[in-house]
Amino acid sequence: MCRWAAWIGQPIFLEEIISRPDHSLIVQSRQADECKTATNADGFGIAWYDHRTEPGLYRDVYPAWSDPNLAAVARQVKSRLFLAHVRASTGSAISRNNCHPFAVGRWSFMHNGQVGGFEAVRKQVDMAIPDALYPDRKGASDSEAIFLTALGLGLDTRPVAAMEEAVAQIQLLSEDRGTAPHMRLSAAYSDGASLYAVRYASDTRAPSLYYRYCRQLRGYMVVSEPLMTGGSGWEEVPQGSICTFTDTGVERRDFLSDIPSDCAA
Repeated sequence: MCRWAAWIGQPIFLEEIISRPDHSLIVQSRQADECKTATNADGFGIAWYDHRTEPGLYRDVYPAWSDPNLAAVARQVKSRLFLAHVRASTGSAISRNNCHPFAVGRWSFMHNGQVGGFEAVRKQVDMAIPDALYPDRKGASDSEAIFLTALGLGLDTRPVAAMEEAVAQIQLLSEDRGTAPHMRLSAAYSDGASLYAVRYASDTRAPSLYYRYCRQLRGYMVVSEPLMTGGSGWEEVPQGSICTFTDTGVERRDFLSDIPSDCAA
């Protein structure tokens, strides 16, 4: 499993999430509290939006706590919207191409969770990725496959519905040929204008997800687990929900309350 954090609001230095809080993302890479693997040392990454439509992307395979370049970048780079991730692999190799976030065009995506028995369904999942997007399949993870499948289903124009259909399609493949748990998902994705965060599972054990409006910094922190120990004001996202964050607020709705049978590939 993994830990991640995202921000949307007034521009802040990345260190406000990555390294400064007492339970920052770098701290969580050593000692996470709310996942079965306390250490998330299989790489890290950041996607951030600034002057261009496409996000900047910085990823590497080192543990987040051991790379001084990450701390240096976080001290200097300022952004109004960014995604940051520390990885604990659930099976795919430790490589830069498997590190989150993933980015294609203006979209970025990161994920904590798993597709049950992914190796048994990987061929079928990959075949559902459109030919035009398959060159962007750089790694071998289930996370990247979910992202590219959603892009192929119309993420540009249907950002919630396309993600629902992608998750449903891949979950049904796991139910047919994979193993339980078939889908566990805590994910964030963005087009540079809005930030989407989803918490879902095919069983009752969806990965943790919280958000908080930070008045001092004027924006929303969206996280796998709170960045401050003993801090108040964190809102837990209910399982089976997706939140859309914008500069003006947050809107929550159900995510995949029913899986349509015609989503199967």
